[in-house]
Amino acid sequence: MDTSLSWIKAYVPDLDVTAQEYTDAMTLSGTKVEGFEKMDADLDRIVVGQIDKIEKHPDADKLIICQVNIGTETIQIVTGAPNVKEGDKVPVVLDGGRVAGGHEPGQRVAGGIKIKKGKLRGVPSNGMMCSIEELGSNRDMYPEAPEYGIYIFQKDVEVGSSAISALGLDDVVFEYEITSNRVDCYSVIGIAREAAATFRKEFHPPVVTPTGNDEDVNDYVKVTVKDQELCPRYTARVVKNIKIGPSPEWMQRRLASVGIRPINNLVDITNYVMEEYGQPMHAYDLDTIAGREIVVRRAEDGEKFVTLDGQEREMDSSVLMICDGEKSIGVAGIMGGENSMITDNVKTMLFEAACFNGTNIRKSAKKIGLRTDASGKFEKGLDPENAQAAIDRACQLVEEMGAGEVVGGMVDVYAEKREPSRVTFDAEKINALLGTDLTKEQMLGYLKLVELEYDETTNEIVAPTFRQDIHRLADVAEEVARFFGYDNIPTTLPSGEATTGKLSYKLRIEEVARNIAEFCGFSQGMSYSFESPKVFDKLLLPEDSKLRQAIEIRNPLGEDYSVMRTTSLNGMLTSLATNYNRRNKNVKLYELGNVYLPKALPLTELPDERMQFTLGMYGEGDFFSMKGVVEEFFDKIGLRGKETYDPNAGKTFLHPGRQANIIYDGTVVGYLGEVHPDVADIYGIGERAYIAVIDMPEIVARATFDRKYEGIAKFPAVNRDLSMVVPKNIMVGQIEEVIEKNGGAHLESYSLFDLYEGAQIKPGFKSVAYSITFRAKDRTLEESDISKAMDKILAGLEAMGIELRK
Repeated sequence: MDTSLSWIKAYVPDLDVTAQEYTDAMTLSGTKVEGFEKMDADLDRIVVGQIDKIEKHPDADKLIICQVNIGTETIQIVTGAPNVKEGDKVPVVLDGGRVAGGHEPGQRVAGGIKIKKGKLRGVPSNGMMCSIEELGSNRDMYPEAPEYGIYIFQKDVEVGSSAISALGLDDVVFEYEITSNRVDCYSVIGIAREAAATFRKEFHPPVVTPTGNDEDVNDYVKVTVKDQELCPRYTARVVKNIKIGPSPEWMQRRLASVGIRPINNLVDITNYVMEEYGQPMHAYDLDTIAGREIVVRRAEDGEKFVTLDGQEREMDSSVLMICDGEKSIGVAGIMGGENSMITDNVKTMLFEAACFNGTNIRKSAKKIGLRTDASGKFEKGLDPENAQAAIDRACQLVEEMGAGEVVGGMVDVYAEKREPSRVTFDAEKINALLGTDLTKEQMLGYLKLVELEYDETTNEIVAPTFRQDIHRLADVAEEVARFFGYDNIPTTLPSGEATTGKLSYKLRIEEVARNIAEFCGFSQGMSYSFESPKVFDKLLLPEDSKLRQAIEIRNPLGEDYSVMRTTSLNGMLTSLATNYNRRNKNVKLYELGNVYLPKALPLTELPDERMQFTLGMYGEGDFFSMKGVVEEFFDKIGLRGKETYDPNAGKTFLHPGRQANIIYDGTVVGYLGEVHPDVADIYGIGERAYIAVIDMPEIVARATFDRKYEGIAKFPAVNRDLSMVVPKNIMVGQIEEVIEKNGGAHLESYSLFDLYEGAQIKPGFKSVAYSITFRAKDRTLEESDISKAMDKILAGLEAMGIELRK
């Protein structure tokens, strides 16, 4: 956003500051000035001179000798300019003065070029007459300047006065960095309002007087808005008896100062109002509008449209179009169509000032590959209340400039009027937030500077609709801080109660998982949550597996990262394969990461994000080593019950005979096993690999860090060894269930100490041996107590087909 200081002063006439003072104060009050350019920075000793007499140079056909009156004296200047004549008033650089650059555009020299008196072909020359380029400007800002030659003043100016002032070059152009929430500051009026508040000067916005003849605009045009969500307000006015011509010099200068090339009065008016009010406008030739009807609707999918720049663009139903009774005539908020452009033959014109959905304009501009000054403003979300003020200002300028006759009335389609926002005022909270000690009256005084009014009846701050950034008390506090002065806020120490920080229960469980894994020799790994759908085939998942129901990413980096993972296995196996291919031995890795399980596809609600504790290894260790790590983790987080293992896990990516679901409290909380040889081969792992996956939400729900300590036993323990011949299909977990169930109240512990299969054991059986410990807390156990418990255990084992080993 750029503005010139002279344009700001049009609304803050008492503003008398230097460029640096303005920059510092505005930046400190929240309107950051990125930099400024003084238009006369390299100009010095340049006055208005009048050519009284012209003579030919005696020794040069292309040079002339001019006698130039500079007010205090007449000096002689030799020039080769072909466009001057006696009586012309021109800018003259005196001896010792400076110009900005050469005659050609873009030749501005840092520090300027110093001009000295001298001789040209033997004739003294005591200065230089200037072209507009030598003054550091161009024909965009001064279209009346000749393409080649000396600038000649078109208006009456005083001889000897400052030519810099006469040309309006004693100005400064400021560049601002406006944050996206301050939409009102994307206009000269908005910046001027901030300047007036910053320097405590009176703000004088343009006075817009009613315009229009006795006719009714509704007799000229009809407007229908079919999508009021994307177009909350559409206003239109009609101007007839159009007279195309140049705009006034003051308007051309202001437009050129902010980088807009003047074209003609009608185009310049729309551009001027866009910069002044921050409200883009568009003008249509009413005679080209079929049925004299405007329809605001969404485009058809695949609709082709030629914009004003002559490019054909393809639309879809997300793009909002401005149409007439038969065809599209403009892309809403972006650019008009070639079929309704204003030409020099226009007789009746339709002015449009509307408010469009900012998000939709941004997406539409990106979709069709066309971003304009208008779309840049619309996409920030404009105030619909501003549309009427802008279109009335445009019509006022039309009448002032004699560009046409304004038809009375305005077509206004306004679905839902925007009301000012209200925020409950609390001076104590504002002081607490800022660390200040301001009174309520002081705060209200600062707020009034930027038109934030106080409603005593409701104790609320009422923000005008153009202040769309005021929503809560913190926003009000920011306004107080800005105009009280950030540099005036005293330095204070933070206050508040001291609290003890600690990890949440879930994080404590995760910390134990990391500690156990690392204690057991595992290193932490991390993998992407984005994966390829091909992963499911690599893991040999059946076609109907729920794990294949993955969430697709709308804007993926590529096919390899196009879905959210539903299992952590691919990341782990890929990491193991990478280590194996780099000849790393005995690799152990773990990961704590989320999987994303959709509740339904397509998504109707957020997916179930579940953290999984994944362990993977190859090299040293086997199935039982991995099982030991899992049991150590369960023990450390207080799972006091007995976990069991179901070999019928049905995991296609695991070895069919070396896998198991981990069951605790009747719920499957994870699984472990050896990676299926085919899967290992697919990933390029040339050794047996083992994995374990634990569902952390199920674990967190059952874990406890409560510890119950008991004193040292006073009475002796009694041990019994039990050696059995067990059918191979019976797992030791089933034996332990029998021991626990029948061991009685005095059963203290049991442990497996031998497992044997060989020639000494009959086919189909294995030898299993347990050590069982009994102890009473209140007495020494007798043999009868032990025998009774052992008899029950043996009876339970015999019922399963287990025999005592002889």
